[in-house]
Amino acid sequence: MGFSGTYRAKWTHWANRVAARRAGRTNPATAFASSPEPRMIGSFARGRQLTAGNFMFAGHLLERPGAAIWDLVAPDAAFEAEMHGFAWLDDLAAVGDTPARACAQGWTTGWIARYGAGRGPGWTPELTGRRLIRWINHALFLLGGQDKAAWDVFYRALAQQTLFLSQRWHSTAPGLPRIEALTGLIHAGLALEGMQGHAPVAATALGRECDAHIGAEGLLATRNPEELLDIFTLLTWAIAALEDAGQTPPLSLSAATGRIAPTLRTLRHADGGLARFHGGGHGLEGRLDTALAASGVKGRQKDGLAMGYARLSAGRTSVIVDAAPPPAGPASANAHASTLAFELTSGRRQLIVNCGSGASFGAEWRRAGRATPSHSTLVIAGDSSARLGEGAQADWLVSGPCDVPSQMSQASDGLRFEGGHDGYAARFGLTHARTIEMTFDGRGVAGEDMLLALSDTDKRRFDRALVAGAMQGVPYQIHFHLHPEVDAALDMGGAAVSLALRSGEIWVFRTDARAHITLEPSVYLEKTRLKPRASKQIVLSGAALEYAGRIRWSLAKAQDTPISIRDLAQDAPYLAPETG
Repeated sequence: MGFSGTYRAKWTHWANRVAARRAGRTNPATAFASSPEPRMIGSFARGRQLTAGNFMFAGHLLERPGAAIWDLVAPDAAFEAEMHGFAWLDDLAAVGDTPARACAQGWTTGWIARYGAGRGPGWTPELTGRRLIRWINHALFLLGGQDKAAWDVFYRALAQQTLFLSQRWHSTAPGLPRIEALTGLIHAGLALEGMQGHAPVAATALGRECDAHIGAEGLLATRNPEELLDIFTLLTWAIAALEDAGQTPPLSLSAATGRIAPTLRTLRHADGGLARFHGGGHGLEGRLDTALAASGVKGRQKDGLAMGYARLSAGRTSVIVDAAPPPAGPASANAHASTLAFELTSGRRQLIVNCGSGASFGAEWRRAGRATPSHSTLVIAGDSSARLGEGAQADWLVSGPCDVPSQMSQASDGLRFEGGHDGYAARFGLTHARTIEMTFDGRGVAGEDMLLALSDTDKRRFDRALVAGAMQGVPYQIHFHLHPEVDAALDMGGAAVSLALRSGEIWVFRTDARAHITLEPSVYLEKTRLKPRASKQIVLSGAALEYAGRIRWSLAKAQDTPISIRDLAQDAPYLAPETG
């Protein structure tokens, strides 16, 4: 961050503190005008861990039995943000017993005592919005058995945060942070006596935010599926709160959910989770389906393409492919170099995955998770198809694929995706083209990866790369990362890999004889874990020797009839296997 960015951050922090303290001098709310039903899905297991003194936030675990949450020394800013956002109230409410209520009441009262005067890191618009939503929706859980003095303190804190949001929501970043702040302001304006004037203003502003940042077909600039789900969930909460209060939500809100829902269904795997791309995770179990059901919006994108992703699904199998360039500019700050990577889920079990976001495990894991080798796609010379910038743009992806044509069609006995990208053309003169086909019953998938020098300029670049490599070819690897619960074993003389799922299914991966196949270590990164999970990956290795070459591979359930989409024995220009 340059000087101007540092100055801006300090000024924003100072302005937030001033606004919070001014809000504390206003007249408090005196009662609830309405009491909304909680719509959040908490985790019973996480709630039990909290009552036992095990605090796990942002990839860190602090074991402090008997300690109050505000006595913890947060290991980093992300941990601190989760503490002050109060989403953990959902987990305590999911338990709902006397110890859970005691923790919820004590920790909420503790926050008011320590930070209610406008101090601490929790006074940002997005965290205040998140906190207000939880306090209001879990008010009965928090206030049960409390005396009038406790109720008055609670009301005053709610009013202070509401007025703070009314003054500072516009200062937070567009997109998810601002939507969270405005949704919190809507909840507070509807729920609290004397605050009703804030709800229509916030609803109108939320509508404008949707129009500005949620594009046609639910497009989000970051292309992060989980972030899109977060936004969708907040919008459904805002709409429901307005309707429950007898108010008509702005048309732009329902229009936004109408655009987002079909896109989320397209990004939904067969197990009900989201495709893990561009910093997003699989999502909490059941959250996606709950949000979709609450929206009342049916259907998915008809052509199987949404927000730059392509979906093939049949039977109990789903394949989702990143079929667009990575995000550009500031939207790429958490993006991955994952163009043409894919994931495959069979029934309730993930099979082929991407490593995921390593952000919760530190800077090195974050950087590694964003690189192309951490995705199920082809990599040239171990290099990423898009590179990180420098200086003020050090977190941005630059020099990535620009031209990414793709299309969906029907094959003779299934569905077909075809795509390509030029992310390696400037360095090696090669374009990566990928075809993936799925049988109509979903029991077989066949793929083809091609490396092509298309133009005269590309051919000259490829020739230079060959010379630089002593005419041994331009090395490539095709990665197929496996979920940690997949048991993989090389068989048939090293020509195939047997993949056993916990469901009892057996899939077999095969390739033609033009690539060297190995089974190597990998990792599975998810923010709800304390450390990366060990897994495996199938790697096809070789070297490109000609201007056009291809490798074919297939995945099929064991004992199924052979896949007929492609004849793997067909002659073609080839990518020679590595030797030695």
